[in-house]
Amino acid sequence: MSYKFQDHYFHQAKKQSYLARAVYKLMEMQDKYKIIRPRDRVLDLGAAPGSWIQYASQVVGSKGLVVGVDLKKIDHVFPAHVVTIAGDIFDSAFVGELIEKYAPFDVVMSDMAPATSGIRVADSARSALLFEEALRIANAGLKSRGHFLAKIFQGSEFHGLLVEIKKRFDWVKIIKPDASRKISKEIYILAMRFKKP
Repeated sequence: MSYKFQDHYFHQAKKQSYLARAVYKLMEMQDKYKIIRPRDRVLDLGAAPGSWIQYASQVVGSKGLVVGVDLKKIDHVFPAHVVTIAGDIFDSAFVGELIEKYAPFDVVMSDMAPATSGIRVADSARSALLFEEALRIANAGLKSRGHFLAKIFQGSEFHGLLVEIKKRFDWVKIIKPDASRKISKEIYILAMRFKKP
């Protein structure tokens, strides 16, 4: 494992006052694909500790909105156009309330990952479940032509989910950001221009 690689992003995050090194994955994808725009309404799933919220809130500006959701309570103090909520995305009543109160969104993004067991098949199956749930929320809460970005571990479910996504969005790309650890099996699926049913 390249500790130097890991440390570079870790130290940079500390230096730039970001809550986690994961911010550089989002930055890299944003620089290349312009997923988030000023004034957008953004839903960030699996948001703790909050580095994606920090960056997204800078991009959308004070006229936008960023809603961060995680099982854990996020204690960081964000600007006024950020809302953080502790809740379970597998709780349909919680999700219904979330959509009702804050949708429609221009962007739904998810950096959710399961607690890994080291058993590759089990980990990828859990990751696929989280991805599917994020996609379900995007289906319910995205505006027409909105964008979806979510992490997934490559496994047997991956191709089926990719086929599903391609039916619902105009443009789909698989991305492995430079800031992802080389040994990590995580990748991101970016799906742009939602075809609202």
